[in-house]
Amino acid sequence: MKEKIKAVLADLVYWLYEKGIFKNRIHVMSVDETLDELLYHGKSLVRFGDGDIVTICGRKVAWQDKDPELGERIARILHFDRDDLLVTVSDIFDGLSLYTPKSQRFWKNHLLMFRRVYKKYCTTERKYGNTFVSRMYYNFADKSLCAGWIDKFRKVWEGKEIVVVEGTGTHNGVGNDLLDNVKGLKRIICPSANAWFVYDQILEACLEFGTEKMFLVSLGSTAKVLADDLVRRGYRVLDIGNLDMEYEWFLHGADQKEKIPKHTVIGREANEKAGYWEYLEQVCCEVTISGEMRDHL
Repeated sequence: MKEKIKAVLADLVYWLYEKGIFKNRIHVMSVDETLDELLYHGKSLVRFGDGDIVTICGRKVAWQDKDPELGERIARILHFDRDDLLVTVSDIFDGLSLYTPKSQRFWKNHLLMFRRVYKKYCTTERKYGNTFVSRMYYNFADKSLCAGWIDKFRKVWEGKEIVVVEGTGTHNGVGNDLLDNVKGLKRIICPSANAWFVYDQILEACLEFGTEKMFLVSLGSTAKVLADDLVRRGYRVLDIGNLDMEYEWFLHGADQKEKIPKHTVIGREANEKAGYWEYLEQVCCEVTISGEMRDHL
């Protein structure tokens, strides 16, 4: 019964958006417009998904315990406007017809709970990028454009020297061709959960590289702060989130979310057993949470 009441309220709130009764409209680019900003204007990218909005509210999410400082840092990033950093939000304010019924329900429920957060931190004077630039498969009812979007995204780092900053089981580009077109690839491996609590070590590891490197980051809300700090120091950074997972679902033609086997491969022995030798050669640094810190989490 509670879920039914929630759905009715969510439908009502969204109807108020569609009718313009709720005036805090947020303008969001299309996926193609967002990719063009990256491809032709050389911008860095910070994506805000539903989990990041939850983090701003000071709540725990799946891969990160709550921390007020993290919420405050990413809230500031969502609010400010800079020419070199493209901030994205989910394209859910001007209609949901592009998305599957399940996704439509999810985003209506999300707005019911968090629309005031968007109202507080987003401005109607700017046009945000589209967070679905890296979530271009699962949410969309018509998946025919996905291949073109992925090809366009891959052109952003084509021929570049890149550094991937990711969690222990993420394996961006392992077992697929997502990153096959780069000139060189190094990896900084971080904790899959609670990366924020070792943020200083992660930033220090990144700063060992020169600004000629492009960073691709998959690290939840921590990725937003890392991108901000690196961009301020002259680096180009793309917060790619779960792009690799969406690409895997696309390659498999998945009609629902599937577990990706490589995400369970953690540690040198497991990677050797999986035959991920090239991946292991690319790892130049691993940041871990100490046992003492882990006991306090």
